[in-house]
This record gives sequence, C-alpha cells and structure tokens, in this order.
Amino acid sequence: MLFQSHTGKLAPLISDSFQEKQYLCGAWYWSEGGDAKAFTEAWEPNESEHSSEGNPDLDGETQSGETERGGAGTLIRVSRVWTNIVTVRLQRKADETVPTSAYSSPARSLGDTGITPLSPSHIVNDADPNVSEQQTFLVVVAIDFGTTSSGYAYSFTKEPECIHVMRRWEGGDPGVSNQKTPTTILLTPERKFHSFGYAARDFYHDLDPNEAKQWLYLEKFKMKLHTTGDLTMDTDLTAANGKKVKALEIFAYALQYFKEQALKELSDQAGSEFENSDVRWVITVPAIWKQPAKQFMRQAAYQAGLASPENSEQLIIALEPEAASIYCRKLRLHQMTDLSSKAAVNGYSSSDTVGAGFAQAKEHIRRNRQSRTFLVENVIGEIWSELEEGSDKYVVVDSGGGTVDLTVHQIRLPEGHLKELYKATGGPYGSLGVDYEFEKLLCKIFGEDFIEQFKIKRPAAWVDLMIAFESRKRAAAPDRTNPLNITLPFSFIDYYKKFRGHSVEHALRKSNVDFVKWSSQGMLRMSPDAMNALFKPTIDSIIEHLRDLFQKPEVSTVKFLFLVGGFAEAPLLQQAVQAAFGDKCRVIIPQDVGLTILKGAVLFGLDPAVIKVRRSPLTYGVGVLNRYVEGKHPPEKLLVKDGTRWCTDVFDKFISADQSVALGELVKRSYTPAKPSQLVIVINIYSSELDDVSFITDPGVKKCGTLRLDLTGASSTNVPARREIQTLMQFGDTEIKATAIDIATSKSVKVGIDFLNY
Repeated sequence: MLFQSHTGKLAPLISDSFQEKQYLCGAWYWSEGGDAKAFTEAWEPNESEHSSEGNPDLDGETQSGETERGGAGTLIRVSRVWTNIVTVRLQRKADETVPTSAYSSPARSLGDTGITPLSPSHIVNDADPNVSEQQTFLVVVAIDFGTTSSGYAYSFTKEPECIHVMRRWEGGDPGVSNQKTPTTILLTPERKFHSFGYAARDFYHDLDPNEAKQWLYLEKFKMKLHTTGDLTMDTDLTAANGKKVKALEIFAYALQYFKEQALKELSDQAGSEFENSDVRWVITVPAIWKQPAKQFMRQAAYQAGLASPENSEQLIIALEPEAASIYCRKLRLHQMTDLSSKAAVNGYSSSDTVGAGFAQAKEHIRRNRQSRTFLVENVIGEIWSELEEGSDKYVVVDSGGGTVDLTVHQIRLPEGHLKELYKATGGPYGSLGVDYEFEKLLCKIFGEDFIEQFKIKRPAAWVDLMIAFESRKRAAAPDRTNPLNITLPFSFIDYYKKFRGHSVEHALRKSNVDFVKWSSQGMLRMSPDAMNALFKPTIDSIIEHLRDLFQKPEVSTVKFLFLVGGFAEAPLLQQAVQAAFGDKCRVIIPQDVGLTILKGAVLFGLDPAVIKVRRSPLTYGVGVLNRYVEGKHPPEKLLVKDGTRWCTDVFDKFISADQSVALGELVKRSYTPAKPSQLVIVINIYSSELDDVSFITDPGVKKCGTLRLDLTGASSTNVPARREIQTLMQFGDTEIKATAIDIATSKSVKVGIDFLNY
C-alpha cells in the first residue's frame, strides 16, 4: 500500500539489516516491512508533469480520492503516482548512538550524522575542482558590480602577481576618480541597449527633455536584488521615466558590456582575438545577499554569455568583504593608512586630520603610479606578524554605495589561508543613505509633491542635480568650515516657479531651514553642519552595527579593522569609526580603497580555495516525520497511522546558522527511486535565520528552494531494483552547490538547487 503525507514531509526509515537512513521522496512508501520512522518531502511528477518544478497540488484527494486524515500531515491512500524512496547513509558504526545534536558544528564534532567533513589540509588535492579547473583558463577577469560604480580588473594566470585595472573611462566628474564608471545604463525607446556608465549618463544628459522621457535610464539598481523579498526571474526595475523593465535584462546588459570591454582590451593587448573560453570570470556580490540574489546574478551572467550552466565553473561568485580580506593579506606597510598610528604613515601623522591625511595619501599614490598595473607580492604583509595565531582576529568593513558588509576572519600563517569566524552581517547602510537624506531635505524645503513630479517630468535634470550633490558630498569633512554649494539645474528653478507660482528663494525662506541658504548664482549653500547631518543617520547605523558585532564572543580580541569600499573614502565615516573603535583595534584603510574589492576578487579567482572555512548564514534543512515522543512533541503534531504514532513537520537540519563549514565539506544524501520509471526527484528545502528550529512551521522558517535530480539521462538497463542516487551538497563555498552520481553506473546525474523558481 502507498501512503503520502499531504504536506509532503521528509521522514527517515531505519532498517535493522543495514545502518542507513531512508527517505521517502514524494512521501510515498511501499509498506513491505522495515521500521518506518518518517516520510520525505519530495515528489516525482507523472508523465504529464515532468517539466513542472512545483509540488503537486494535493487537496486531500488523489486518483483514488480516499483520504485517511485531513489537515496538516494528511495521509492519503492511492493506487499509483509519484513514488520514490530516499536513502541517507549514516556515517557511523552499527553500535553507535545517534548524537542528540545531530548537526552540530564540525568544529565541535567531526562525526556528525550525514556530514562528512573534509579538513582544510585535505582540500587541495586532485579532486578539488577549484584547483584542477583554474589551470585551464589563461586569464581571470573580475567584475566589481557596485551599486553606485563598477569596474573590472584582470590577471593572467602565468603572471598572478600583476593585476591590471581596466582602461580609464571616458568622462567623469570634477574631483572624482574615474578608476570605475557609474553603474548607470541607458536603453533606447525600443528597449535596446545603448550605453553604460559615463557614456550613458552624458548621452542622457544631452537629450532634449521631451525626448529623454522616452529613453529608459537606470542607476543604482543593484539594491533591488537585496531589498526584494520575493525575487524571481520576472522581477522588474523602474527606469527614471517611470517605465518598467525586467531586472534580468538590465543585469545581463551590464555584464555583457563588461564582457565586451574586457575581451576587447585583452585582444588589443594580445594582438589577436581573445576567446571568452580562455577567461575565468569573477563577479562580486555583498556577503549579506541571500541565495536567490546570488543565483539571479549567475543567471544574468549566463544570459550575458560569460559562462553557461554546462560550464558553470567558468564563473565564480565572490563575496565583497571576503575579496577585500584576501587583498588585505598582501598589504605592505607603505600600502595602507593606519588611522590609529601615532607615527607618520604615507607621509602624514595622526596629528593631521583624518580627511586631510587620507587625501594626501591618495594624491601621493596618484602622482607615483605610472600604470594601471598593480604588483601583488607573493608574501603576507608585515602587520600580520603582530597577530597571535589562533586567537587574534580582524574585521573587514566593506562600506559601499548600497550596503555595508562585515566579515570576521582569522589568518593562518605562513600560507595566508583564511577562516571565517562569524557569519557575514550588515545592512542597507551604504552611501545611498546620504542621498536619501538629501532628497528628504529637498522635500522638506520644496514639498514632496513637487520633488516626485520633478523626477517624473524632468528625469534628466534630476540626475544632474544628484550628480552635483555627489560632487559636494565627497567634499564633506569633519574640519570643514566653509559652505558647500550645490548647483540647481535651471529646469528645477523654472519648473518649481511654474508648479508653485513663486521662486525657489521664496521656498527656502518659507521652509525655516536655517542651515541651507540661497545663492544668487543659482546654488543651494549648505553649511558644513548641514552636510554632516545628512551623513549622520547612515554612519550611526554603521557604528551601531559594529558595536553589536564587537559584543559577540566570537569577535573578541580583534586586532585590526579594515575599512574598505567607496564609502570608506568619506572622512566623516573614517573619523566616526576611529573614534568609536580606535581604543579596541587599529583602524586601517588600504591604498586605492575603492579598488580593494576589485583586486581581491582577481586574487580569489586565481585561488578560490584561499578561504578554508566559512560560516553558514542560515539554517537549512528539510521537513520530516519522526516517531512521536510523549512530552517532547506537541499534541497538534501527532499523526497516528496503522497504530504507529508520528510527529509531523519536524525540521531535519542539513546545516545550522553560523555553523562552521570547511571548504569541500559535504552533506551526503542518497535517493533510491521506488520504481524504475521515475525520472525526476524534487525535494523542498527550508531555511531559517535561527539555529534553534524544531519544525518547518516555526516562525521564521520558510521554503527557500528545491533540490532537483533529473534521471532522464541515466541508463535504465542493467540497473538493480534498489537504485541509489548519491547527492553531495556543499555549504562551504560562496554558493550552495550540489553534485550527484548513480552508484550502480558511476555516472553523473543532473542535479540543481533552485532558489528562484520553486
């Protein structure tokens, strides 16, 4: 007889004849002996549903229509459809007992059920795909896809000590380095790609106001992937003119642009056409991004032609603070600004103001650099000798345009391998927050209704206004005494008079905003205190988040704090971090701080195994039915079937939040189809930010993806009745990965973990 759990839970079965845990995919089980312990959440679509990725819609009825029990955990008697048994090997001897915490950290227990740890010392071998595959590429190209600015850099695998930063971009703003280009994209009225970066911005600026309304201009759109809770392949972005466009198309256009620029530069340098197949691509993303956002970026890269699902190893997703950390290992004393140092560093002493000293260091670097090539010595920087191995840690604070990412690392000498000590944290505390505060100030002075209308009616002029503000924003400093002038576009002044019937000067007087005055030259004159006030909410959020982090036991004995990212150039942020944490650790800013992540991403592409241990950001697992234990399990979870008492909805962990995971460490599951005709196995995956999760119905637990095994390509001849498909999942990389093999034939099985289409 076949049984299925209505909610499709995962349930292990224990057989005395062999020490293994069985799972029933589709929650189906052919009841022929064995001590049933639980049922899996997985299913096999029937002949008409092989293309479907969703769970069959079971409303208490199936083909036989006979319901055993209603509500959650319903068991349904049927004659056929969706059958499958899953086997999970127990990595222990028959006489061993199951640990009470079956999935505790491998740092505490290396013999955990279902997990086969691979220690860092065993990672670099012939079986490691990162090691064997990187030799097939001639060059590594890293794309730092930022919220406000982006760029690329590359290094030839035969000359890994040389990192070449992209060609200088045409255009630019006064006082703003153009080592990167703005993350702006322009589509024609027909929605075709036109230009990217400065070229897009300048062309859009020069359009006639009425014509500009037809063009689709997008900027700072990367944050959409972080802020969208239900991200899908169909998620939309809104252009400056209010029109919608598919986010996947925009990201693919941007990545394709960088691909073409990089390949053209490589071809010019090589003297012949450079093939994409010779390139390993690296794309940076914030460490706090969830798996759907990472998968979205990978799908966009596939659409842009950087790599393909069949050649997925050609593309690596790098986490931004990790990339910065990798580069910071190589910093020599003359390549950094130590805000905590009393001695002269880079030509200035701590008696100088933070902002002035950093500006001097930047100018010194700019004068002395003769090319776009950075030499990275094959040594670990001198400052690391000050660390006490095994106890001292350091924090990397990646302050970008959209987000702030924090990661805590420990370095292992002399190899320079890195270990993550606390899961990546952060939030939307990037420099965009300062822009939002400026927009709120404009709404207070001129009215929210006017600002919203102006953005829609004069989108190009609004872009010009924000460019003018960006330039003055970069001039803000703790010791500044003279006002900052922000030019208002003529169309702003003209449109406001038509909209309100009086002048902007009148609006300023009426608003009672004393720290912003009107200049007869058509400018807003902001006092330094007024500009500093725009920074305060964002900087306060960063400092508060850092304080919370420093209170964690795992983050004690922090020796260094590296401040990186574009926002790290802001003297106001530098001063705030130094004032708050200078007595706890040394605050260090690398040279060319805006390129730190880019250069580190190249190093990561050359050696993806450099980070040996990471922390899982979430708890992952599947739903199961277990034997009901009186007093332990809640009564509402009780399910009785054929005299056996079950507990439904039990959360069976693959891995816990903040669990230490070694690179290459595997979570093993074996799936045994119950009938030879089964072609697809799909298992729901659940996640939670909490470690202490008991049931998939607990608050904060949600279905986050599916694990799909495609058996259509596997041979059905000479296959034993009890067929085993072994699946190996890796949680220690920047993305969750899975591979599978048919044990009987030793052939690979197509497998995928999908966090977007489930």
